[in-house]
Amino acid sequence: MKRSPQEKKRLSYRKDRRNLYGENDKASRKNLPRSRARRHRAERHRASQTLDMARGTPDAEAADAAEQRLAGRRSQHWRWRKVADHPLGEAVEFHLERRVERGNAAPEQADERIRRIRRRRR
Repeated sequence: MKRSPQEKKRLSYRKDRRNLYGENDKASRKNLPRSRARRHRAERHRASQTLDMARGTPDAEAADAAEQRLAGRRSQHWRWRKVADHPLGEAVEFHLERRVERGNAAPEQADERIRRIRRRRR
């Protein structure tokens, strides 16, 4: 099926995705695992310190106290979640609105372009 240029643009505004978080589009591939690894490393370090304090004493009570501290310590939930990128139409609208706020574009012209984008996205 052959599509007209208008149909292609409409589909592009709806289906193409853009990262509006403000980082490189490939950065999340590395930063998400890096954040998780950092959290896990901190948890292992805390557990190691707790066990090192109990290792020096042959006292059973100290060992039980260390075990309870480890069991009672809840792991911190990872704050950053994966978030889907935004459709291209929303990204273009966002950038146009930001240009108007910063005084880099005429409001009337940007409003007209935003209306056209919204009409095409339907």
